[in-house]
Amino acid sequence: MISEAEAPRPLHRNEGLKTQSNYLRGTILEGLADPITGAVSDDDTQLMKFHGIYQQDDRDLRNERRKRKLDKAYSFMIRVRVPGGVSTAEQYLAMDEIADEYANGTLKLTTRQAYQLHGVLKHNLKTTIQDINKTCMDTIAACGDVNRNVMANPNPYQSAVHADALKVAEDISAHLTPRTGAYHEIWLDGEKIESSEHEEEPIYGKTYLPRKFKIAMAIPPSNDVDVFAHCLGYIAIIEDGELVGFNVSVGGGMGMTHGKTSTFPRLAEVMGFCTVAQAVAVSEAVVKVQRDHGDRHERAHARFKYTVDDHGVDWIREQVETHLDFKIQKARPYTFEHMGDRYGWVEGVDGKQHLTLYITNGRVKDEGALRIKTGLRAVAKIHKGDFRLTANQNIIIANVAREDRDEIEAILADHGMGESHAKSGIRLNSMACVALPTCGLALAESERYLPDLVGDIEKVLDAHGLSDEEIVIRMTGCPNGCARPYNAEIGLVGKAPNKYNLYLGAAFEGHRLSKLVEESAKPERVVEILTPLIKNFSELREPGEHFGNFLVRTGYVKPVLVSRTDFHD
Repeated sequence: MISEAEAPRPLHRNEGLKTQSNYLRGTILEGLADPITGAVSDDDTQLMKFHGIYQQDDRDLRNERRKRKLDKAYSFMIRVRVPGGVSTAEQYLAMDEIADEYANGTLKLTTRQAYQLHGVLKHNLKTTIQDINKTCMDTIAACGDVNRNVMANPNPYQSAVHADALKVAEDISAHLTPRTGAYHEIWLDGEKIESSEHEEEPIYGKTYLPRKFKIAMAIPPSNDVDVFAHCLGYIAIIEDGELVGFNVSVGGGMGMTHGKTSTFPRLAEVMGFCTVAQAVAVSEAVVKVQRDHGDRHERAHARFKYTVDDHGVDWIREQVETHLDFKIQKARPYTFEHMGDRYGWVEGVDGKQHLTLYITNGRVKDEGALRIKTGLRAVAKIHKGDFRLTANQNIIIANVAREDRDEIEAILADHGMGESHAKSGIRLNSMACVALPTCGLALAESERYLPDLVGDIEKVLDAHGLSDEEIVIRMTGCPNGCARPYNAEIGLVGKAPNKYNLYLGAAFEGHRLSKLVEESAKPERVVEILTPLIKNFSELREPGEHFGNFLVRTGYVKPVLVSRTDFHD
C-alpha cells in the first residue's frame, strides 16, 4: 500500500485542460457560435486567455440584472501585444477605430506596454481579432501560461543602442510565440488541423508553462520597465557607446494571495551576463527550465519566482546552461536611477524629437475639455513617426521631425493636452490597474479611485513644499499586483470595498520591495498615516533622498531584502 506521503500529488486541473485542448482549440469555435449566451464555457474561458482574451462582466450591473433574472452583462477584454511598446501611427489609428467600433470607445495602455480593449461582445470577437491582425499586430500569447508581451525601454532619446535593444526584444517575442495553428484557425479562418498529432510546440510542449511568464528589457540608468519585477530581465550593458550584451535577472513577480504567507511578491536576482547574440537562446533556456521544473500542482506556487526561490539562482544557472552551448558570464556593473518616465519633449541622438504625454492610469478617452482620444487620433493622422507605450501607462509621440513639432503641439493644445505633464511629482508617478467594474478579481476600486486619493495626498505634499517631489504610488484592486504596487514607495492593494493594505518603503530605483504598514485601511486612514511621514520627510531628508529610502533609513519600515522571510514578518 502506498502511504499518503508517497502518493503523487495531483496535477492542477488546468494541466489536464491544456493537454486535452488540442493545442489551445478546445471548443472555442462552438462557444462562439452559441447564440443563447454572451459567455463561453469555463474551460474555453481559460483557453481563450492564450489567445489574448479575457471573459468579463460589468459588475456595476450584477445586482440589477440578478433582480431581473437576467444573465450577467458579459463582454470580453482583448489584449494586443506590442513588443517593446512600439507601434506605428497607422496601427494606433486602427486601434482607435476598433475601440469605437467594437469596444467601449476607450483604449487602455497597460503596465506591460500593450493595448487593451474592453467591452467587446462575443459576436464581435472574431471580427475584432481579424481587424487587429490586419494592422500587423496580434493578441496571441498576450495572456495565458506562456511568455507574454516582451517589454523594452521605449525612450529612444537615451542612447543609440535603443534600436539594438528593441530588436532583441522583438526577436525574443517572436521566438517564444506559441507555434500552434489554433489562433489562425479560430480567428483568421486559417486551414483547420483536425488532430493535435500533426502539431508540435518545440519550446512549450503540450502543457505549455505552469503559469504566465514575463520578460522585460531595461537600458540603464532608466528602470522604467521595472525589470526586477519580471520572471526574466535583460539589463543592457553599454561599453564605449555600444550594446555589448545584457545582465540577466531571474525570479521576479508581483502576485500574492491575501492571508497566504507562502505567497509573496519577489524581485529578480541577477544571474549573470550574456552577449547580444546569446540573448534569444538564453530566453528559450530559461523558459524550458520553468517548463520542466515549475510547480504544476499548485497554481499559487507555479510562477517562476517560486522556482527560483525554492532552488536558488546558482541552481537555476546550472539548469539553464544544460540547454546552452555556452556558459553564462559574470555580471557586469550597471546603475539605475529611476523607474519613471521622462515627460515633455526630448531630443534623440539622431536629432528627432520625442514627446512623452501623461495619461491618467493609461485610459485613453475624452472627458470634458481633456479630449485625449480625439487629440491622439488627430496627431496620428499627420504623424510621420511612431507611438511608444511606456510601462507606466503613458504614451510617447516619437520620432518627430523638428519642423513638425509646432503642428503637433497645436493639435494637443486644441484638445486640452498642451501641458499634459504639468502635474505634481506624485501624480506623474502614479499607476493603477483596471479593477472595477470589469475585473472579476477586484476587491476594491483602483483606476476609478486613485486620482482622487492622489489629490488628497497632494494637499499634504503642497503644505510641506513637496509638490514637485517624485514619489511612486501605485494601486491595485486585488493582490495579483498588475500595477506592481509592492514595488512602489506607496503601494495600495485592495482588500475589500473601500479598504486597502498599505505598503511603504520600496526603492525609487526599483531594487527593493515595500513593507506592509496597515491592513484594511480606508483611504482617509491612508492619508492620516502619510501626513506625519511626509512632514518628517520634508524636514529630515538627506540631499537627493527619496521617500521610500527615507522611510527605511529612519526605521519607519524594515527593508524587504529577502521576500520569503522579510515580506510577511
